[in-house]
Amino acid sequence: MSQPQPIDPRYVSRPVRKKRRNWFGRLIGLIVLLFLLMLICVPLYAWSRIDKVDAFPAGQRPAETPGTTYLMVGSDSREGLSAAEKKKLGTGSSAGQRTDTIMLLHVPESGPTALISIPRDSYVAIPGHGKNKINAAFSFGGPKLLIQTIEGVTGLHVDHYVEVGFGGFASIIDSVGGVQMCLPKAMKDQKAHINLPKGCQKLDGTKALGYVRARYSDPLGDLGRVQRQREMIGAVADKAVSPKTVLNPLRYYKVGTASADALTIDNDMGPFDLFKFAKAMKAVAGGGNGVTLTVPISDTNLSTPAGSAVKWDTAKAKALFQALKEDKTSGLKSS
Repeated sequence: MSQPQPIDPRYVSRPVRKKRRNWFGRLIGLIVLLFLLMLICVPLYAWSRIDKVDAFPAGQRPAETPGTTYLMVGSDSREGLSAAEKKKLGTGSSAGQRTDTIMLLHVPESGPTALISIPRDSYVAIPGHGKNKINAAFSFGGPKLLIQTIEGVTGLHVDHYVEVGFGGFASIIDSVGGVQMCLPKAMKDQKAHINLPKGCQKLDGTKALGYVRARYSDPLGDLGRVQRQREMIGAVADKAVSPKTVLNPLRYYKVGTASADALTIDNDMGPFDLFKFAKAMKAVAGGGNGVTLTVPISDTNLSTPAGSAVKWDTAKAKALFQALKEDKTSGLKSS
């Protein structure tokens, strides 16, 4: 009897296996890809919307020094604001533009970042215009004359210029969902169009703008205002670059575009310089390792032909600016 022949395994039918499709993994990969594209595309789009200006004066200027010094200006220009927006923000309809905020941000090669407020009523020499309040330089000759004035009275070399207008500032605040501020006492200021109760509260763009503009209701006047401005700017910077913003596509887009529309920068500033600026602003926020202070003052009510003005403490101011010129910010203390 013949033995059964073994079956060739090549001809044995096998069940067809369907390829497993890892839809979950593909979905995660797609989400990650879209997120990375968002992180890249939003800044590129925002960069294209930023206004650039020829900000630097011609002629001889102070020599470049270690670190990077930014001049940050808050302009009260109403340009581009509709009648409804002017009414909402309480800006009035004054023509031209002045500077409600003047700050120097120094980013050293090593050591803490320093944010220095220059009171807008500081009485200084303005090239070609004699002595006047420093914010008049912006009215007379825009960024160029303001930079020339600041470099002349400080001896510092300004590397970059950043300007924010009224409407843009309010839009940035709204784009981050408002900013939490704690008021030690109620603040009512008709000229700034605010009536805020005492205590911690979230301020939207309109109220935040009034909060940083108010000075007539502040016993410290302009000096109190510059302290609030630094506090507000630090809080905004902290929220703008927080994980809650970066991980939220809609908020990330709103912050990016609102910031771009609000800013005017010098022609020489590149994307990396602006990123360095934003990172430095976060460093001076509450809890950061930066220092914030005001140029030392000797008289807050100096009688001048231009009206009551602010006089710097010459010796202390010189020491401050010398420390910045030498990139020595570690010895500075917040005030």
